[in-house]
Amino acid sequence: MTSPPNPQAQAAPGPEDATQEPPGPACVMSFNASDPSGCGGLSGDVATLAAMGAHALPIVTSILIRDSAEIFDQHEIDADAVAEQARTVLEDISVAGWKVGFLGSADAVSAVAEILSDYPDVPLVSYLPNLGWLDDDVSGPYLEAFRELILPATEVLVGNHKTLTDFLLPDWDSERPPSARELAVAAGEHGTRYVLVTGIMLPAKASKAGGQPGEQYIDNVLASPQSALAGEKFEMFETSFVGAGDTLSAALAALLGAGSELQASVAEALAFMDQSLDAGFRPGMGSVVPDRFFWAMAPAEEGEDGEGGGATEAVAGALDAKGRPSPRRIH
Repeated sequence: MTSPPNPQAQAAPGPEDATQEPPGPACVMSFNASDPSGCGGLSGDVATLAAMGAHALPIVTSILIRDSAEIFDQHEIDADAVAEQARTVLEDISVAGWKVGFLGSADAVSAVAEILSDYPDVPLVSYLPNLGWLDDDVSGPYLEAFRELILPATEVLVGNHKTLTDFLLPDWDSERPPSARELAVAAGEHGTRYVLVTGIMLPAKASKAGGQPGEQYIDNVLASPQSALAGEKFEMFETSFVGAGDTLSAALAALLGAGSELQASVAEALAFMDQSLDAGFRPGMGSVVPDRFFWAMAPAEEGEDGEGGGATEAVAGALDAKGRPSPRRIH
């Protein structure tokens, strides 16, 4: 039996309807460093935002000199040039979400913060990478500016447990590591609403029979100053990755920019990162890079073995009804 006709669908389009374009993807502006290795930075953000169905608006804040193993140096972009890139785009395109990564200098932090202040209702995901490669005379003023100017505008601060501890609680002297909620309290004192803490080491499971060590798990927790709200526990990979934090934060920015609820967005972003890492590849002699397009790979023929098996396994069930990556755990 066919459905009855829809009167609205049958009506002839009016003059306004004929010219109205269908809504496009959410536009997310990313302020981050140019990474020529393609591992992280703007390269990782553009790939992740595209994989999550968003349109990337990439703003270059610094040019990294790096390979897949390490960062050697950077060339800062003038703060006025950073602001001009963003202002020019924002005069033309409506932004639905922000992603802030490495901004290069304290002056650039100030310039970006001024732009963000004009759009207080647009959700901001800020990612704090490990900046141990920077000289102290650069990292000190940079982190202070980030603390004073970016944190007050941040909806979700994303970072590794140790990196966030060193940044938010530098005087922590307890034998136990701070909890995600304690880090959220410290971030909340500067105006940040939530923290998403990754890489929290959990106690290893007891050894298996035969003396083999048990699995090591890490926790990833979303917390507010009041409580831990959600978390995903993953088995620890026995390899080193580069670009995981940029992948997670950009995925979260895309989801929030599209209007998804926070906890659901965090769960999906964590699942996307986990599957990207599971399907990761090593382009050079350094670290493994997340494959943000794991879900687009054609599945291998039955019985076929080859490189990139992790990506093949990730494909099954990896797309939802809209063709986007689904929040399915691999581990």
